[in-house]
Amino acid sequence: MAFDRLTFERAENEIKQRRISAENRLNMRIAEVEVKIPEISEINHQLSQTSIELSKLIVKKKDNFKESFEQIKSRNLQGQEMIKKLLTANGYSADYLEPVYTCPICRDKGYINGGRCSCFNKLLTHFAVEKLNSEANMPDCDFEHFSLEYYKGKTDANGIDCYKKMSENLDSCKKYASGFSINSQSLFLLGKTGTGKTHMSLAIAKVVSAKGFTVAYGSLLNYLRIIEKEHFGRANNSETDTLQVLINTDLLILDDLGSEFQTSFYESVLYNILNSRINLGLPTIISSNLTSSELQKNYNDRIISRLFSVFTTLMFVGEDIRQIKRLKDEY
Repeated sequence: MAFDRLTFERAENEIKQRRISAENRLNMRIAEVEVKIPEISEINHQLSQTSIELSKLIVKKKDNFKESFEQIKSRNLQGQEMIKKLLTANGYSADYLEPVYTCPICRDKGYINGGRCSCFNKLLTHFAVEKLNSEANMPDCDFEHFSLEYYKGKTDANGIDCYKKMSENLDSCKKYASGFSINSQSLFLLGKTGTGKTHMSLAIAKVVSAKGFTVAYGSLLNYLRIIEKEHFGRANNSETDTLQVLINTDLLILDDLGSEFQTSFYESVLYNILNSRINLGLPTIISSNLTSSELQKNYNDRIISRLFSVFTTLMFVGEDIRQIKRLKDEY
């Protein structure tokens, strides 16, 4: 997956700071322990001497190299064991002087076995998603400001009590956000324009982001346009593979399905996003103003099948809240 230079540098700097922090924490622990347990200070001095002896041994390449090496190794292991015993005898854990890295796999180096560590890739995705979100210009929404007052005393064309239905949706979305994991279900929010779908999905995004997950949220049309420009080489100096960023983010929120132009390229990209995330087991939230029949008319069977068989559908009912607010402002 490709990332632009700024995103890459941010991830590299974060990895570097993690490693520096781990080393600083270790040095502080060593200093603390050596003051409280002077014997450990002496052993650490002896261990540093064995490292010097080993370096000299390698340079000189004596005939008895193997024997000398094993002797140095044995003294080193004995010293480490003595330190562990002294630590536990003084109320510390045996591994108190072991470095604690954010990523134990690469030990906060960012690379392992000649390639990028998963922690580095996750950081790259996080910063790429952060950049996408900053450009999306979506409103800041939360559950506390989702008012059910607009639904009171109203029923939809099918006789559904709007207040009751939207109360259920609010509870469901709150539970979804509070219990979110990368194994959470995908949600399909359906309903007429202005019934609260965008507000609800962004409220979920706010809670999930606060938990440390990467959440990409934005208009499906805007994402498709960005991917199209990158695909056909019309993006200005962009090295980021937005399609792969959207596929790999922990939670993807696509707003306003059906507002995009119906082209074979857009349909192919949408299917790729949906199918790839389903195969990876990653959750997606999609909202649309279209009815079920309109969706079936506009999209092929492969997309429709995934939307209605994999996603949990939440029906949003009520009047257009935006129009209600606008009319109130006018009067």
